[in-house]
Amino acid sequence: MTAVEQRFREFKMPDVGEGLTEAEILKWFVAPGDTVTDGQVVCEVETAKAAVELPIPFDGVVHELRFDEGATVDVGTPIISVDTDPGAGEAAPQAAPAAEAPAAEQPAAAAEPEQKEGRQANLVGYGAAPASTKRRPRKPLPGGPQRSAPAPSAGAPAPSAGAPAPQEPAPAPAPAPARPEAAPAPAPALNGSGRTARPLAKPPVRKLAKDLGIDLEAVTPSGADGIITREDVHAAAEAVQAARETPVAAPSAAVAAAEGRERRVPVKGVRKATAQAMVHSAFTAPHVTEFVTVDVTRTMKLVADLKQDPELSGLRVNPLLLVAKALLVAIRRNPDINATWDEDNQEIVYKDYVNLGIAAATPRGLIVPNIKDADAKTLPELASALGELVTTAREGKTTPAAMSGGTITITNVGVFGIDAGTPIINPGESAILAFGAVKLQPWVHKGEVKPRQVTTLALSFDHRLVDGELGSKVLADVAAVLERPKRLITWA
Repeated sequence: MTAVEQRFREFKMPDVGEGLTEAEILKWFVAPGDTVTDGQVVCEVETAKAAVELPIPFDGVVHELRFDEGATVDVGTPIISVDTDPGAGEAAPQAAPAAEAPAAEQPAAAAEPEQKEGRQANLVGYGAAPASTKRRPRKPLPGGPQRSAPAPSAGAPAPSAGAPAPQEPAPAPAPAPARPEAAPAPAPALNGSGRTARPLAKPPVRKLAKDLGIDLEAVTPSGADGIITREDVHAAAEAVQAARETPVAAPSAAVAAAEGRERRVPVKGVRKATAQAMVHSAFTAPHVTEFVTVDVTRTMKLVADLKQDPELSGLRVNPLLLVAKALLVAIRRNPDINATWDEDNQEIVYKDYVNLGIAAATPRGLIVPNIKDADAKTLPELASALGELVTTAREGKTTPAAMSGGTITITNVGVFGIDAGTPIINPGESAILAFGAVKLQPWVHKGEVKPRQVTTLALSFDHRLVDGELGSKVLADVAAVLERPKRLITWA
């Protein structure tokens, strides 16, 4: 390492999560010329899982910020350069490449292009050799007709499209030769565009064009002497495919009407990760969703009572807390639901712990942090963890570790007034429970129709490892606890 490299140190984008490959720079807290110390936060980045503040691991003066806010940077890419010895005077952090040096500073010999065999010198070699205009003469076909149109000279302009070919005077008949000799091959006839009537291409290239459905007449040659190459055919095929995928342009009036009424936002960060995860889960794990409608009047009364309990003072107490507790009881009674399908090793991994995920809608998108070892927590501990999880998610401070290792998830669609849905399983898990809105509805209670607090639960599960019987038992147990919450005690 040179002295300059030791002085100017670069801080690279770290992997702040599990296997993350990129992050977006949300905000810089420093600028060039600012003094930084070891451990000082210099920027905030957003990964596919969370927003994270990055501390710099050395002291110095900021020399350069390599990226602007909003840029997405791959892990391992330098994002900031720091001068660790600012008192050493002016120095460049690294020598500029010779290709980027100003022309006035380059040697005189390099300023003039070197000529070699008709080619101009460039950075690598001497460039492409000039194409030859000569071609091997073709042998005339025996008894075949001879074309009378002579080949144009190199300096003659090509005839324009649609212009009649110039009339040539008929040649005087020549005396028959004493011995038959091979006549020179006539030049190929030209079509209206100045190209040969039959495109020049080797047999393998012609077969490739045929297989791809490409008309060689429409291909622009790039090879020497106008020969069509394989690359030319592939380029033409890509152009055709792009044209097929390009949507038909809307009428000009519609385009004018849409101006200022549409917004385009790049897909990145949490939204990009969520989209990829949902597509992977939906098309990898065979989903089955079951529903049950349940009277939760007693649960709602218990929630009201718990809010007055001194043991839960200052904690988040709501119906979701008891739904989470009910699910944990159901998992204890049916532990095989708490598992993962390992496709690589063709194994089912049963887990003796529950990291309970809670789907949270945030300004940055949907995230699913989880409560570690939720099954081992008391009701006050679960309420405290749930409140901290929600608050951290809304503030955008959820760490990647908090969103890793989940085993089963709850999504509360009821807060949006939704009765039920078919939730998609969080990747790496076996099931997800959707908790719908609690509404006052007519319900048969003790033989009479009465207004009761009713909700709908939906359980989606991976049918590769969860059979219908197991999924039904889990959903029925959750419903039974919410209908008679005293089962939290009797089934514990």
